[in-house]
Amino acid sequence: MKEFRRALIFLWHELEKLIFPQCCLICGKLVPTIWCEECKKRLQERAILKIERKEQGECYFEKHLYLFLYRNEIRKLLLDYKFNDKSYLYQIFSEIIIKNEKICGILKKYDIMMPVPIHPKRKRQRGYNQSALMAKEIVKQIEKLEYQEILEKVKDTVPQSSLKKEQRRKNVQKVYKMKKKAKIEQKNVILLDDIYTTGSTVNAIAKILKEHGVNEILVLTIAKD
Repeated sequence: MKEFRRALIFLWHELEKLIFPQCCLICGKLVPTIWCEECKKRLQERAILKIERKEQGECYFEKHLYLFLYRNEIRKLLLDYKFNDKSYLYQIFSEIIIKNEKICGILKKYDIMMPVPIHPKRKRQRGYNQSALMAKEIVKQIEKLEYQEILEKVKDTVPQSSLKKEQRRKNVQKVYKMKKKAKIEQKNVILLDDIYTTGSTVNAIAKILKEHGVNEILVLTIAKD
């Protein structure tokens, strides 16, 4: 019976491949993996991988690591990912991080990865938290890195992208809070988001984390505007 069941499962997976063949998640070309060689090469050429150290004082996180500038194709991909129901693109962004030895070497120095939360109303509308999808995939591949979702957004604010720098800073005040107790004292934390513009959002969250005893915070984003 067990062998018969395995045979059925195998046949079902083969049938799935025929009905739903794997396509490049960017251009749609039929491929054996999640993207074609052309798209993979193009994105790899655009990757810049920069680490910025932040000054103490009003900045509550120590470093910012990003992979791309928020331009051209990267901008379009992130907008599609975030607003146009292309949640599957998390596989592309996660793989870029996971397959980069330098990035993985940096991430291994941290204890916890957590996504920037979105408001429940926004999540219902969108269907997913784009940062959470990536974070969950990345921690599967980084040994001893733990996923935690202990923050929540308690106010449905105006989108940051529609505001100027000073307005953005005010827009995120008293917006986030810890939703449950967690053992984060003296831990090194990675805060994952998709796009970094002024840093107001991640800085507001980093302040809360520091108030709860977090040691060091790395902000990791796909792109910087």
